[in-house]
Amino acid sequence: MFSKVYSAALNGLDAYMVRVEADISDGMPQLLMVGYLSSEVREAGDRVRTALRNTGIILPPKRITVNLAPAAIRKAGSRFDLPVAAAILASLEKIPADSLKNIMLTGELSLSGQALPVSGILALVEAARENGIRRCIVPEQNAAEGAVLEGIEVIGVSGLAHLMEILRYPAEAVPVQVDTERLLKEQSCTREADFSEVNGQAVAKRAAEVAAAGMHNLLMIGPPGAGKTMIARRIAGILPSITLEEALEMTKIYSVAGLLPDHTSLLLNRPFRAPHHTVTAEALAGGGRIPSPGEISLSSGGVLFLDEFPEFKRSALEILRQPLEERRVCISRTAGTYIFPAKCMLVAAMNIATTKLIQCGIAEMPENKAFHGFCSFVFSLFEPFFCRGSSSVF
Repeated sequence: MFSKVYSAALNGLDAYMVRVEADISDGMPQLLMVGYLSSEVREAGDRVRTALRNTGIILPPKRITVNLAPAAIRKAGSRFDLPVAAAILASLEKIPADSLKNIMLTGELSLSGQALPVSGILALVEAARENGIRRCIVPEQNAAEGAVLEGIEVIGVSGLAHLMEILRYPAEAVPVQVDTERLLKEQSCTREADFSEVNGQAVAKRAAEVAAAGMHNLLMIGPPGAGKTMIARRIAGILPSITLEEALEMTKIYSVAGLLPDHTSLLLNRPFRAPHHTVTAEALAGGGRIPSPGEISLSSGGVLFLDEFPEFKRSALEILRQPLEERRVCISRTAGTYIFPAKCMLVAAMNIATTKLIQCGIAEMPENKAFHGFCSFVFSLFEPFFCRGSSSVF
C-alpha cells in the first residue's frame, strides 16, 4: 500500500517542503530509503525499524520503499524519523491514511520510540504555514518554539505511541498555545550585566549611549583596565526594546544553529557575542559544506564585541566589511546561495592607537609604538562608518 506525508528540510535559514512516500509490496524483505540522502537520513531506516518494534509493531517480511522527494536536493539531519515512521504506519494500515493529509511531521526517534528534539523548528513550521499546511506535529520539546507563529497549529508528541494516538483521533489533539504579546510585555528588564553598574567613565558611557541609540559601530581605545570590556558587555542592555519581528528572526537563527536554550520558545534579550581573537573568517561569517550562521549572524539584533581588536587575523576582519555595509551575509556554494542577516552593532576595543588614528587626531600617541603591522588597517576598516557619521570612537 502507498502512503505519503509532508516533512520539511533546512536550506540555510529557510526551509522547503519534503514529501515522504512509503510503499509496501511483495519482494525480498528490506527497508530501502531513496531520494539523495545523507548518511544520517539513511540511518533513519534502522532507527525507525527498531523504534517500531519496541513500540509493539513488527514490520512484515516485505519490501518497504521510502522516498524523500524532491530527489534532486540532498537531505541531511535526523528530523525525518517521525515522518518516515508515520508513512510506514499508514502503509501498514495501523493509522488512517487520511489523517496524514495537510499535516507536516518532523522529529528524531530514539530506539525506544521516544521523540527527540531537532533544530530549526521555527523555520520548518514557517515553511509549512507558507505552503498551506494547517497542522504540524513535532517533538514535545520543540512544540513551544513552533507555536510562536500564528496561523498554524503545533502539536507536541512524546513518542511513537503518542503519535499514533493523535493520528487515530486527530480531533482530540490539543495544540500548544504561546502568548507572544504577553512574553514581550513581561520580558525582564534585569540583566546579568547592567549599565547602571558602571561608575564614572562619563565620556565612554555617553559615547556608548549615542551609538546604541542608532545601532552605530563603536571603537573604544584606552589602556588596560580602563573599563572598555565592562562597558561593551552592558551595551546590549541599553539598545532599543526588541520587537516581535526581531525576536522571531533571532530565535530562528539560534534554532537553526542549534543554540536555542532548552525550554525557550522565543529569545527576548538582544544577543551579545564576544568571539576570541583566534576566531577564523569562516566562524565569523558562517560557512561549512552546508552553511550555518556565524558570529555576525548570531549577534544580529544585538552586539558583536571584538576585544583585543589588533590581535584578530586580518582575514577575519576583512570579512566584516561587506556584511556591516549590506547588513547581510551572502555565502555561495555549488548547491546554492545562502543569505544570513547581519544587523548587528560592532563594538571593538583596543589598547593602543594606530598611526592613522593618531594622524587624524582621533587617538593620542601611545608610549609603545609596536603594533604588529596593524597600523593602517583598523582605520581603513572603521573609516567608512565614522566618516559618514555611522560610527563612534573614543
